Amino acid sequence: MAALDLGADDYVTKPFDTEEVLARVRTALRHRLAAEAESQLVEVGDIAIDLTSRLVRKGGEEVHLTPKEFGFLAELAKHPGRVITHAQLLRNVWGPGHEHDVEYLRVAARGVRRKLEPDGAPASLIRNEPGVGYRLMQ
Repeated sequence: MAALDLGADDYVTKPFDTEEVLARVRTALRHRLAAEAESQLVEVGDIAIDLTSRLVRKGGEEVHLTPKEFGFLAELAKHPGRVITHAQLLRNVWGPGHEHDVEYLRVAARGVRRKLEPDGAPASLIRNEPGVGYRLMQ
């Protein structure tokens, strides 16, 4: 019981059956996937990013993003408010061979900003953290 009070979600006492442990792991994974599925819609102001359907809407209107622009935005949307490093973004969107191609990020950020932020407005959706990475503002 102390394990549950300390933060564990479940426990098995010895001796245990392997099938029971596997069933409990499957249950935990199902719960985790269900929780993640619920959080696949990220809303920032009038912008809605549906990570499951790969759709972006601004003020209810669908906005077309290129696959790389969407990938860039999706990586930021998975962790709103947190800085995602250049290397993480490049590895997750362009692949491991592009971890030093920072110019790709500048192009993607410019495209997303052009399509989602008001003309002439300062960067309010995607913030560049110089020398570190990018952050999706909340």
